[in-house]
Parts: sequence; structure tokens; C-alpha cells
Amino acid sequence: MRIPKNIDFFIFDLGNVIIDIDYDFSINELKKILPENKHELSGKFFTSKYHKDYEKGLISSEEFRNEIRNLYQEDWTDVQIDHVWNSLLKNVPQERIDLLKKLKSDYGTAILSNTNAIHIQKFDEILVELTTEKTIFDLCHEIFLSHEMGLAKPDVAIYEEVLGKIKVPAKNVLFFDDLTANLEGAEKVGIQTHQITHPMGLMEFFDLY
Repeated sequence: MRIPKNIDFFIFDLGNVIIDIDYDFSINELKKILPENKHELSGKFFTSKYHKDYEKGLISSEEFRNEIRNLYQEDWTDVQIDHVWNSLLKNVPQERIDLLKKLKSDYGTAILSNTNAIHIQKFDEILVELTTEKTIFDLCHEIFLSHEMGLAKPDVAIYEEVLGKIKVPAKNVLFFDDLTANLEGAEKVGIQTHQITHPMGLMEFFDLY
């Protein structure tokens, strides 16, 4: 297992780092319940303002669902909305969980994710189904979730708050994310970064593949 020198703390994004995600799959699930004459609006599902507000905890889960109903003018149930919303969440390979547990025994670790209450509940269900773990809160020493913090990547403020909580110099912290903008935000406060660009990227970094 390869560990970079001078790194005392590892921070991991969730999407496409710990759990595989598929936005196109969710859009296809949306189109299954959306009248065909409204399919052109499907692209707004992940890009509308309510999505960002929900990630920052500015609106509740019920308010979020109502925003979706209002956007599409459809009287969908909570179950229908949650299914489409969660359907982007895919596989959590056990090898990634094993890596987190190994690192946690020897180094400081954290998860930092732009996420929301509905996704975290589903993430825990996936953990139980596919891995030996039961909750995200057992995976690392610290769990930083945007909707609980009122902040979101790539805003510099979220990285500053994380550094304040973990009490580790930025230069000794390594952050893994799949999005360039999020890595650049971390670099602005001095955190070292590595971009995950494919499903085996994390395992390759630690020379486990």
C-alpha cells in the first residue's frame, strides 16, 4: 500500500470516489414517469436552484420534493420522487470500504460531500446491502455533509471549516474528489488534492490495483 509522504489526514468525496453514481440513469428513470411532452425539462432535474438549496440545507426534504412537483407540474408521491432522486446512487465496492477502514486505523480520515438527507439515508441502505458496514458515520473519523454544514464545495469556506475541525495543517491533508472545481477550491486553502477519474482510481492511487 503506497502512502504519500507528509500526509497525516485523508479526505474523501462520496460520489464517484466511494460510491459510483450515474446521472444519466436518474434522468432515464425521471422520463419513465414524466409525460413525453415534458422530457425537454428533464435536464433541469439536477441543475435547478432547489438542488443547490437542498445540498446546503436551506430547504427541507418535503420542500425539496414540492419544488420538483412544482417544476414538472406533476402530483408525484414522495416514493416516486425519492426513487428517481436516489437512482443515481449505484455500487459501493467492499474494497473501497476496506481501504477506508485500513486508513482510519493509521491516519486521520474524513468524508466531505455535497449531499442531502434523502441521499444519505439511501447511501446507508446501500452500505447495509452491499458491504459489511451499516452507516456512513462509521467509515471515517469525521463526516462533513454539506446539508448539515450550510456550506458546499467548491466554496473556500467549507474547506476552512473542515480544517478548523480536524486541526491538521492544510499541507498535510490530501483530498480526493472527481470534480476539478472542488479540487481547486481545496487547493486555495493549501490542501493537497488528487482527482479520481475512473472507478479504480482510488485503488490505483494507493497501489492496490
